[in-house]
Amino acid sequence: MEIAQLDALLAVVDEGSFDGAARVLHVTPSAVSQRIKALETSAGAVLVRRSRPVAATEVGSDYARLARQVLAVVRESGLPGRTAGAGGDAGAGGGAGAGAPLARVPIAINGDSLNTWAMAALAEVADRAVFDVHREDQDHSAELLRSGEVMAAITTQAVPVQGCTAVRLGVMRYRPFATPAFARRWFADGVTPEAIAVAPMVMFDRKDDLQDRYARAKAGRDVEPPRHYVPSTADYARAVVHGLGWGLLPHEHSEGPEAAGALVELEPGAHVDVELHWQQWSLRTPVLDAVARAVRRAAAAALLP
Repeated sequence: MEIAQLDALLAVVDEGSFDGAARVLHVTPSAVSQRIKALETSAGAVLVRRSRPVAATEVGSDYARLARQVLAVVRESGLPGRTAGAGGDAGAGGGAGAGAPLARVPIAINGDSLNTWAMAALAEVADRAVFDVHREDQDHSAELLRSGEVMAAITTQAVPVQGCTAVRLGVMRYRPFATPAFARRWFADGVTPEAIAVAPMVMFDRKDDLQDRYARAKAGRDVEPPRHYVPSTADYARAVVHGLGWGLLPHEHSEGPEAAGALVELEPGAHVDVELHWQQWSLRTPVLDAVARAVRRAAAAALLP
């Protein structure tokens, strides 16, 4: 396998097309195709499905994961190539410097962390890396590590994915809120099993189970109330403020509306805690380690211990 072939594989997988890969590699689509075919010949297997978008096969995902790690080491050694991995370290002096290529770091972050505390962490190291952020539910982000799509992830999974390390970040706390009018209509007698089974709830997406966890605990069984799906963190909070339904909100999203009287806590003292962990490749690079330090600092300031 040649570095150019591994570069081509990652470019095709990341960009979703041979034309897109050609643009980032500054070669022709024909050259990209030739490199992929050569790599598939060496592997003895088809590595990408020629679909729209182009996608890695099961074997191709394994190769892509290993390619990211190989290329990260290559970049750390100062060898030429596309900045596809966590390489291109600027040395002990800090930033990359004018004109120096920035390392590309694909990372999975859940929407609430991204919208509250995690962006500040990425900003700390923006002079050393460019980020390909995959917004993914914290309960599912570890899958992106397994597939090799990302180098690191904020996840609820404490047990390290194979080939990764895990560090506990802290707890993100969610409390149940609704508008005063909604609470009067649906929870006049409090959060009873009967009320929680029929009151409309706001969900982030179909992977989101926070509201179901709370409702199940209150009802003592699985319930299926009406659901609004609002797959945007900021819009989710607005949906609750506008009275579409009740929802669980972190402090950063509830503080202002609650102080203004737009939201009330449905059950004072009740909450759902989500423990977050940072997982990253076991393969160490200076840029990835710098990202990890920034994330841990931001988490320590924003999350519960």
